[in-house]
Amino acid sequence: MTSRQTLATLVVSALCVGILVLFTDIEVQLVRWVNCSAIATEAEKNSDVCR
Repeated sequence: MTSRQTLATLVVSALCVGILVLFTDIEVQLVRWVNCSAIATEAEKNSDVCR
């Protein structure tokens, strides 16, 4: 591999990792929103996740 290919591989890898982190954060926020919404039980609303 040339240095250009290595650089391209690193850039693509970093981009993929960034996308995975972004979607994981969005998923956590979505789950928190669903679990702590108006339809949640009182125990769920008082849980550590919803505080």
